[in-house]
Amino acid sequence: MTEPSAVAISMQHVYKSFGPKEVLHDLSIDIERNESVVIVGGSGTGKSVTLKHIIGLLKPDRGEVYVDGKEISDMPPRELNRFRTRFGMSFQEGALFDSMSVFENIAFPLRRHTEMTEDEIRSRVAECLEQVHLSGIEEKRPSELSGGMRRRVGFARAISLKPEILLFDEPTTGLDPVFSDVVADLIVEMDQTLKTTTVTITHDMKVAFKIADRVAMLYGGAIVEQGSPADFQQSKNPIVQQFIEGRAKGPLTD
Repeated sequence: MTEPSAVAISMQHVYKSFGPKEVLHDLSIDIERNESVVIVGGSGTGKSVTLKHIIGLLKPDRGEVYVDGKEISDMPPRELNRFRTRFGMSFQEGALFDSMSVFENIAFPLRRHTEMTEDEIRSRVAECLEQVHLSGIEEKRPSELSGGMRRRVGFARAISLKPEILLFDEPTTGLDPVFSDVVADLIVEMDQTLKTTTVTITHDMKVAFKIADRVAMLYGGAIVEQGSPADFQQSKNPIVQQFIEGRAKGPLTD
């Protein structure tokens, strides 16, 4: 059992249904500080729902979600909003505001959650863009950027408040294999440089094995297997092996 002081995120016996459809069923997982955990699973298995519980966008029907030892599902809205500044989240395909420049997109959380001056904000935006290897594009619009660049601008916005925890929701969806690898390298670099606790959800196993300290498989609403990338690849669980190999026949499709 992981020592409590080492745990950044703990989900314990979490259940979540939407109408008659149960999405999470007795899900439990502990994530250590500074650990990079990748949660994998098929479409519709509850990966995004899990991520939304971690950041407090959803509340469990039953069970508890702890971040830094605090149970967040019962936090008052104002306290939860303050608490969320500890997180940086990058949504699928960047989720940028098309009507804003790159600068305005990254400055948005800084203006909303800090008392920084405009000069300080401009400096911080430049620092974040440098971190994702996109210096000098502040005045461009998202429509002028490639898919991989938009994804990296989303990363820059996610780290703008210097979060303790980074959440990545399908960071390589829609990218070709080359840019998927570029994005994976960047996540590894950010994880090492920023010393964050990182949780990524993906169905891209190449990316998962590259960025993870630990891979966890979500199936049937619960974690059915977890371990280091090497251990995960050697799992005898037929569900895991079918998913890794991408086979049409097996328990996932029976």
